[in-house]
Amino acid sequence: MNRKALITGITGQDGSYLAELLLEQGYEVIGMVRRSSTTRFHRIQHILDRLTLVPGDLLDQVSLFNIIHEHRPQEVYNLGAQSFVPTSWEQPVLTAEFTALGVTRILDAIRMVDPTIRFYQASSSEMFGKVREVPQRETTPFYPRSPYGVAKVYGHWITVNYRESYNLYAVSGILFNHESPRRGLEFVTRKVTFNAARIKLGLANTLPLGNLDAMRDWGYAGDYVRAMWLMLQQDAPDDYVVATGVRRSVREWVECTFDALGLDYRKYVTVDPRFLRPAEVDQLVGDATKARQKLGWQPTVSFGELVHRMVDADLREIKTELGI
Repeated sequence: MNRKALITGITGQDGSYLAELLLEQGYEVIGMVRRSSTTRFHRIQHILDRLTLVPGDLLDQVSLFNIIHEHRPQEVYNLGAQSFVPTSWEQPVLTAEFTALGVTRILDAIRMVDPTIRFYQASSSEMFGKVREVPQRETTPFYPRSPYGVAKVYGHWITVNYRESYNLYAVSGILFNHESPRRGLEFVTRKVTFNAARIKLGLANTLPLGNLDAMRDWGYAGDYVRAMWLMLQQDAPDDYVVATGVRRSVREWVECTFDALGLDYRKYVTVDPRFLRPAEVDQLVGDATKARQKLGWQPTVSFGELVHRMVDADLREIKTELGI
């Protein structure tokens, strides 16, 4: 019998890559999507005919219970969230409902329907926030610096709590920043590659950004979803940091992007105070030793290769739209 997996957030970057991976592994893949006037399926368009999409909502306990009860997945991957940090300042309560309480709703539905289901929670490096040590590992204390980070800390600890209280196979992957050509345009990495491509094609001449000195640990999303899957294949549930272990600045991302296009970023990039966070996270870099040793996981795509992939994809996309 084919294994069956449920993915919340399947229309997002990680959801689309995870769906591809699970299909390759022979899974039947159920994707939960919200009933919305703006639901976008472009990231999963190429595999839509191989997926089963079901309506549901992290805000609605009944829909979660019904989906799990009807489809009986062996694995549930919770990737659905309000995941854009700046929006969490503007919509802190909604962020908490989706990103924190949504986790509890799924866990409780699993507990009630079938406690043997294996559950993956998408935790985040944003939980470390004002970091207590560098690099960050599984034992590093959390100090979130945004409503999103705070909500993710709740989601992380409620997963641990249900694992220990109800003996569920429930794990959290503490994933550091991971990018791809499918990244949303609101995220700084894609904002940079997309707009640099527009500048290269003569469609724009400036790129306003926020803090160029913020440091991040950037990897490739396709690598990181493999770690998610591996976490649910172990004998015992545990939590893992997933990261490259290399810290780079936003400025380095910008420079690498413009270099790939044969441009000098200093001629086009400006710092705009509107894009500065109320509380910045400066020193995020992960220690993925445990994931390497226990899961046999390691990243395969380098920083430079990742940037080039995104630049090339954005150039192609823009040229296609322009018919050139």
